[in-house]
Amino acid sequence: MNSIIENSDQIHDIAVLDSIPINADRMTTASHAVAETQAAADITAASGIDQAIESFVGPIAQAFSNVVFFELSIGGVGIPLIVVWLMAAAVFLTVYLRFQPIRGLKYSIGIIRGRFTRKTDPGQVSSFQALATELSGTVGLGNIAGVAVAITVGGPGAALWIIIFGFFAMTVKMAEATLGVKYRKIQADGTVSGGPMYYLRDGLAEIGRPKLGRFLAVFYAIATVIGVIGAGNLFQANQAAAILVKATGGDSSFLADKLWLIGAVVAALTALVILGGIKKIGQWTSKLTPMMAILYFLSILVILVILVMNIGEIPHAFALMFTGAFTPDGLTGGVIGVAIVGIQRALFSNAAGIGSAAMAHAASKTTKPATEGFVAMWEPLIDSVIICTLTSLAIITTGLYGSSSEDGIGLTSEAFATVAGWFPILLTICVVLFAFSTILAYGYYGQQALGYLTGNSKKADKAYQIFWILAVIVGASMSLESVIAFSDAIFFLMAFPNLLGLYFLSRILRLEILRLRKRIDVGVMREITPAELQVGMGDHEPTAEQIKAAEAGRRRKRDKLREVRDSLKAKKLERAKRGD
Repeated sequence: MNSIIENSDQIHDIAVLDSIPINADRMTTASHAVAETQAAADITAASGIDQAIESFVGPIAQAFSNVVFFELSIGGVGIPLIVVWLMAAAVFLTVYLRFQPIRGLKYSIGIIRGRFTRKTDPGQVSSFQALATELSGTVGLGNIAGVAVAITVGGPGAALWIIIFGFFAMTVKMAEATLGVKYRKIQADGTVSGGPMYYLRDGLAEIGRPKLGRFLAVFYAIATVIGVIGAGNLFQANQAAAILVKATGGDSSFLADKLWLIGAVVAALTALVILGGIKKIGQWTSKLTPMMAILYFLSILVILVILVMNIGEIPHAFALMFTGAFTPDGLTGGVIGVAIVGIQRALFSNAAGIGSAAMAHAASKTTKPATEGFVAMWEPLIDSVIICTLTSLAIITTGLYGSSSEDGIGLTSEAFATVAGWFPILLTICVVLFAFSTILAYGYYGQQALGYLTGNSKKADKAYQIFWILAVIVGASMSLESVIAFSDAIFFLMAFPNLLGLYFLSRILRLEILRLRKRIDVGVMREITPAELQVGMGDHEPTAEQIKAAEAGRRRKRDKLREVRDSLKAKKLERAKRGD
């Protein structure tokens, strides 16, 4: 095995890289960077409790991680089989669905703006809010620091591989969102239950594999309930607390020995949102996501202003990315960056293959499943292609990747500091917002998985919400490397049943996607009129008059269908009599 992290104590250095952290054996980093970052992370540890947990959970977590992240040695580089599994699915779906990331983006603009869906359609949120919810859970620390480690380990060429696989990940997201809507369940009160659990169970039953479908659905749901706790809660709260402490003075900070206070504040904010369900989460994330994007893009734009003043460095940066990606040394570095860090960015960071898009988009107001597939394509495009490219340029053009002793978020912070000494403060604000939004999004995903296992029990759902809120305080106050490593392994394990389901349902998926495109092309599917009935990007709740009109319309359709059926039945009886 090509060891990537020397020991489990290094997890905080690498775990800070992503809203979906990685296993403790995945990455090699400079020892001095590890020591410095670990020192900051250790502030979060209550040593006695931490040692007790470590001694009990550590061996179990490590053994389980070794199984989940089993590696093949290719050219002297250890490639986890799960990475090969994800890459193969991404490439297959992109080709099989006729390269929709290139050919289908034009269809998505109007869909995101809510012009093809009615406020009276089944669902709880708009397509834009579903997009914002999923982006809030995927755009995160990995975009800021994950790229830095990829470049440090694999050179500038690794950044290009991140972008390439981000492109293929767009189709995986499209597949998950489409199937999530197609097989969702609408409850009597209008709430929606959806996700891989449902298309694994019902979709595979539809093609004659009910037993396999039920097994994969339960397997996925259990992995999700456990996996999101570590990846989407404990880790996020822990890193937000550690970064705030570092930004306010490190060991001498007022918050250094009051991490529980940070956790309590974040937990209180989380409670205000998460107890309101997906509608409240969608409202908050639809506001937080643009705010985070603006803050981060302002950061990059300031750096790009400096680059314009030294415009000669930009072509050189792109040249380094391309030559580094395809020369022998660059290719090896690219493989490391993609398979170890890059795949985390291009496939795990945007959660393509994990199945979260199916849960977020299942709640969208629509009657046409493929509409959400075209919306979901934007998530990897924004996450792994656009944001990661901007971060790469910021790091490469400063030249710090080859001279700095920092790694991960420290390297990105140095790059930002070249603009102004106070600029890392803006970066810290971004990190805290990313962590908070991820806690909100993944709390909803955990609830969806638990609902599947408990038959949508309201009591179980409320208990999980309370547990999720309290876990924020625990995550901020403690260092739980082994617990996080175990949760990460389960989180990655979610990709196995999910992608297997996508393979089995690929024909149904292709029919849904291509049929919607054809309907738009020939003009059968048109914008909803009047405009007041469109879901739009803001208020999507229908008025009483709109609900009444929609119900009347549905009654007319049912009556018309009954008339057709009665007419066909009468004709059949008449033919039978004549035959007598």
